[in-house]
Amino acid sequence: MNANTVLQSAVFIVVLLLLAYPVGRYIAAVMDGSSFVVRRLGRPIEKVLYAIAGVDPDTEMSWKRYAVCILLFSGIGTLFLYALLRLQQWLPFNPQAMGPMSPDGAFNTAVSFVTNTNWQEYGGESTLSYLSQVVGLTVQNFLSAATGIAVAVALIRGFARHTMRTIGNFWVDLTRITLYILAPLAVVVALCFVGQGVIQTFAPYKEIDTLQTTVYQAPKLDGAGNPVKDASGNPETVDTSVSKQTLALGPVASQEAIKLLGTNGGGFFNANSAHPFENPTPLTNFLQVLAMLLIPAGLCVTFGVMVGDRRQGIAILAAMTIAFTIALGVELHAEQSGNPAFAALHVDQTPSALQSGGNAEGKETRFGIAQTGIFTVATTSASTGAVDATHDSLTPIGGLVPMLLMQLGEMIFGGVGSGLYSMLAFAVLAVFVAGLMIGRTPEYLGKKIEAYEMKMVAVAILLTPFLVLVGSSIAVLAPAGLAGIANPGPHGFSEVLYAFSSAANNNGSAFGGLTVNTPFYNILLAIAMWFGRFVWIVPVLAVAGALAAKKRLAVTSGTLPTHGPLFVVLLLGTIVLVGALTYVPALALGPVVEQLMMVSGH
Repeated sequence: MNANTVLQSAVFIVVLLLLAYPVGRYIAAVMDGSSFVVRRLGRPIEKVLYAIAGVDPDTEMSWKRYAVCILLFSGIGTLFLYALLRLQQWLPFNPQAMGPMSPDGAFNTAVSFVTNTNWQEYGGESTLSYLSQVVGLTVQNFLSAATGIAVAVALIRGFARHTMRTIGNFWVDLTRITLYILAPLAVVVALCFVGQGVIQTFAPYKEIDTLQTTVYQAPKLDGAGNPVKDASGNPETVDTSVSKQTLALGPVASQEAIKLLGTNGGGFFNANSAHPFENPTPLTNFLQVLAMLLIPAGLCVTFGVMVGDRRQGIAILAAMTIAFTIALGVELHAEQSGNPAFAALHVDQTPSALQSGGNAEGKETRFGIAQTGIFTVATTSASTGAVDATHDSLTPIGGLVPMLLMQLGEMIFGGVGSGLYSMLAFAVLAVFVAGLMIGRTPEYLGKKIEAYEMKMVAVAILLTPFLVLVGSSIAVLAPAGLAGIANPGPHGFSEVLYAFSSAANNNGSAFGGLTVNTPFYNILLAIAMWFGRFVWIVPVLAVAGALAAKKRLAVTSGTLPTHGPLFVVLLLGTIVLVGALTYVPALALGPVVEQLMMVSGH
């Protein structure tokens, strides 16, 4: 890596860590009700909302009731969004007269946005009305993100409380997260985007004259619209000229802001953050990457504040930062090294000169390799799924890094809320392993980790690999799955493995090159998204309820410190051993084989 790449990476990490502290403190103050914004400014609004919904804000919930509320709320949201997508042709704010989505496409999209995955098998500008984008997708961007943060806060309360049977009120948590955290941040970020040129309008699409007329060969059609063939059976063509272009418009900045802050990732346009209307400048690219990780990093600080020991939050944040930095270094090195096979085509250049160009395929020239690499690692270490480049064009190792980050459970830094509660699940596993090694009952933050907690943690950690590996196996065995693979060999397998890694871990980014807009993939990936989201959430809430009911133990000389470098190393080691090694055989069939083929000249 050159000095410019190192500098850009260092500036981003430093800015992120500096902003994480005030954001984390603010989130903690909002969630415990001590913030001035909650006590004075928002209380009247809250009272009105609770009265309309029939919610008693002073009544807290057990973990089971909390979980049932989340499942019912998410289920109703899925049905509403599905109906909206199927009926959009009859609804207002549809200036382009978009028709209904197919049943399987609407099902996939509804599940995708409710689970905070935002997997997109459609082109937004050619499929969805403004109403569907704003009332459907953007609203779910807020609500799914708020749900993830609420679960993380409920788990923190489980560690912070003792001898209590409740972990909070889901409706209060959801309201405060949306009103005081997500909405204000989204407004600020959206205005910054608009100032840089991201569009925000409800005007219809514009048809403009192009600078020059484009002439191309198009199939000749008969009166019935069928291709005309000559005597030899070859299709006849006619010269076709185009002098106009349709520019898709829409309320982009508002959706763009929450798509990133909420680690959602679903773009208004099919090209996502590679589209100049979504991401026009290097500054917006930097702000987008920062917005992805801001709340996940801040929640680590929130954790330390709420449990009464800021060192605990710093330890979790340090583990995330170290893993992120390593992944970023590998990604940037792989992409800047490029493909050594090009050296044979330029014998007059030195290897160092060739490597300085790197792998520019699939990348926006506005951003270059450095910013693209940072974006790629950030979007897959979080559960965002936004892209500013074609991941299918990454080098084999460059493609392995984002794939592995998703497979680790997206806890570095992870999605809003989901990253922290995933990391805390691994922290519980780490102290359990440490306890086994020294023959002592494991403890974390003064709470004994016993059989029940470990069963719940095991269910959460093992389910996602099950969904990824079984789903990928079905896809490469079933004829309907094989039909979507355009690239045979290990790269095609990588595309399938990436798709299920993205869906089951609620990321939403796509490798590309795989035709997924089919009933087979729409239904199978939707199942992976739903279970990947909620079979994590329910065990996490069960752990929160169990821990909240326990007494707090006093610290003794035999207590494992969970705030120092030793614990950070133990935590990272547990993630690698349990998380990464699960996928080694599958990765060996995909990106590892590709890398070996590339370096051998094949």
